[in-house]
Amino acid sequence: MLRFASEVCADLHELTRREWLVANGIGGYASSTLCFLNTRRYHGMLVAALQPPVARTVLVAKCEETVRTSAGVAELGCNAYPKVVYPDGYEYLQDVRLELGVPSFSYRVLGGTLLKTVAMVQGQNTTLVRYMWDGPAGAELLVHPLITCRDYHWLKRFDPWLSREWAPHAGGAWYQPYELGPRIYVSATEGTYCHDPVWYYNFQYEQERQRGLEFEEDLYRPGELALPLASGEPAYLVLSTEPRRAEEAPALFDAEMARRHAVLRRCPMAGHRAEVDELILAADSFLVRRGSGLGSILAGYHWFGDWGRDTMIALPGLTLTTGRAEDARQILLTYAEFVDQGMLPNRFPDSGEAPDYNTVDATLWYFVALHCYVAATGDLDTARRLLPVLMEIIRAHVRGTRYGIGVDSDGLLAAGDERTQLTWMDAKVDDWVVTPRNGKPVEINALWYNALRITADLAGRLAMPAQAREAAEHAERAAASFVPAFHDAAAGYLADRVVDGVRDQTLRPNQLLAASLPYKLIDAERTRQMLDRIDRGLLTPHGLRTLAPSEPGYRGIYLGDRWARDGAYHQGTAWAWLIGPYVDAWLYAHAGEPGAERAALGLLDPLLRQVYDAGVGSLSEIYDGAAPHEPRGCISQAWSVGEALRILGRLLPANAPAGRPSGS
Repeated sequence: MLRFASEVCADLHELTRREWLVANGIGGYASSTLCFLNTRRYHGMLVAALQPPVARTVLVAKCEETVRTSAGVAELGCNAYPKVVYPDGYEYLQDVRLELGVPSFSYRVLGGTLLKTVAMVQGQNTTLVRYMWDGPAGAELLVHPLITCRDYHWLKRFDPWLSREWAPHAGGAWYQPYELGPRIYVSATEGTYCHDPVWYYNFQYEQERQRGLEFEEDLYRPGELALPLASGEPAYLVLSTEPRRAEEAPALFDAEMARRHAVLRRCPMAGHRAEVDELILAADSFLVRRGSGLGSILAGYHWFGDWGRDTMIALPGLTLTTGRAEDARQILLTYAEFVDQGMLPNRFPDSGEAPDYNTVDATLWYFVALHCYVAATGDLDTARRLLPVLMEIIRAHVRGTRYGIGVDSDGLLAAGDERTQLTWMDAKVDDWVVTPRNGKPVEINALWYNALRITADLAGRLAMPAQAREAAEHAERAAASFVPAFHDAAAGYLADRVVDGVRDQTLRPNQLLAASLPYKLIDAERTRQMLDRIDRGLLTPHGLRTLAPSEPGYRGIYLGDRWARDGAYHQGTAWAWLIGPYVDAWLYAHAGEPGAERAALGLLDPLLRQVYDAGVGSLSEIYDGAAPHEPRGCISQAWSVGEALRILGRLLPANAPAGRPSGS
């Protein structure tokens, strides 16, 4: 359990810089700040995935709550308007807790305490809010849902075309703001509904303002629900795209909490510390089902969909380390169906269009993910099923495929030109390629070599000698060329890329993959020299900078409009996921040394403490390269969480110490 007490709850700034999120396993979620003051367009009490896991739509932006007793009236809401925060409900907030990944908020109000807990129903666009009142008899809770019904990337202003029609529904009402849009069902325990439509204007979203985007929104309040509060008895509010009734809420809530207990129980390292348990539960939030029922991984909350690269990097930590091998298998099979011209999709667009294939590394990470899966499970039947896909990919790369991706005469893999961004350092603003990576990027060739060696190994184990020999021959050519092409003995580290035979010696972290992937391309001594340079120029407490401060073009702060942010994205910003390759390379360089694993575990401590900041219970996408390394980007990122869990799974004992997982 994570707890935020008086030092956070008494400070509006600290409350609004921390955000919570619960997800539903199909792409939908509920999320806000710790005091329910929305600071993003992406915040909402019901953000539904209408074409799972995409077409995410903010239906209910928030619910304004008022407690009424014989002692008076207290508004618990909190909103930013131009030059004012109103009402000041955060002043009643005493305590916030995250237990089993579910947030609870304790308000001391009118001589009593109101405990509010928010959860979602797995597999449904349904949000449950449970209220527990401990106080004077005769209390009543008034709830004003504020609805918007918009794509989660956009904002809404007053709309005269939004329908004011409503119909009664089980202690509440349902609305259909637009004729072709979804219905919104609102139900409360013993609720009484009064229709009283009003527009609220000029909500200010500070995070959007900082990002240089539109930041004002108007929200529609259709009416008011009143529900009685009896001391010691739970009351429920249900927000859904389905005709759910409040009477169903207790069973749905208990089922969700039981499911979360089961998520922890299946993970071998649950119970070591609260931060690890919360990351295990955060991992669960990224695992989703597409409309066809096939498995996938969302890259991050709030705004990322399922991306091939992110999925394959995050898969071992999110699934294999947490005891969810079947999820891993389903995801590997899902992506195999989308291989085209020897390439995996880079991403599935938000609106369900055809996938994009503009990546060179997503495909190669697929081999690593499969290798990890087979190593963890011994499942050669799935490997046999997928080996033809692996061979198809290798042959397509040897022949050459999209975007100039193909094997050169030296056996190394080249990709792209001056106009394309095909690696993970892919920021591009209009025609500005922020971080050029065309030619032969170092990590792409480490991945290419590993793809070949992994295929050769699997083919050998599956008694397919011709395929094993074919892959091994390509691997030997790539290995023979790698060190002469990339290593500079005088510099003591690897070039970031080679273009027309010329090394680009810009100090970046991509070289780590040559010593962190299953099959190494440099020896331990070269790795130690490389790590010495990386430690001095790239290592931060929360991940690795994408560019050393000594390099031209370094930007240490990720803030501002799109040009400013994308200009810093891979030009000095620190990425949490890179701690995984760093620790792998560090362990390789220090293999056999006494205390090496304990020291490696200590490298993760500063990052683990980040579960108390930004996206509580999870890890952010990125951090400023400059101290104090503020969290930026997505508040909850799959490969940040996945790589932390993968390394923890490597270093922590398999069985939890005495005691039960937190929250049990």
